[in-house]
Amino acid sequence: MNVRVAAADFGAASGRVIVGEVGPDTVVLHECHRFANRPVRVAGTLHWDVLNLYQEMLVGLGAAGPVDGIGIDSWAVDYGLLDTDGGLLGNPVHYRDERTSGARDNLERLGAQELYATTGLQFLPFNTIHQLVAEQAGARLRVARRLLLVPDLLAYWLTGEQGAEVTNASTTQLLDVRTRSWATPGR
Repeated sequence: MNVRVAAADFGAASGRVIVGEVGPDTVVLHECHRFANRPVRVAGTLHWDVLNLYQEMLVGLGAAGPVDGIGIDSWAVDYGLLDTDGGLLGNPVHYRDERTSGARDNLERLGAQELYATTGLQFLPFNTIHQLVAEQAGARLRVARRLLLVPDLLAYWLTGEQGAEVTNASTTQLLDVRTRSWATPGR
């Protein structure tokens, strides 16, 4: 018996939905839909056009037809902030935006070696932790009640379920690689 699964794959410049039919001795892939992924600059900040990406994913899933499961893959460091009702507090900021330029100094005060030992990630200015440090000055973080990485945000809109997929979470510099749970001071 064959299984049909869809994959929504979001890259930095384009996205696509692919269906895979998997049988005992075969794997057949078929691209159902391809679309552009163009960041949008608003008031000096570079954002992902996540609403358009969600719509394009829905078009692709519609073209895929009936499937047994869906997977969503995208860049891993960017996120959407949700309010208490689960509403998105603005389009996610693009990892190529320059807002994180001063965040490294603040993070190094936490102890760069300890942070690396805990998370297993080098200090890169686009990591989620750098973005959150940069976000501290704005109002969105103060009113946010949940952070979802972009693939988790798209899955939430598709299913109504909020969660954090561990392989994406591991790229945030917020996950303890030893315990596979969110890192907290003193752990």
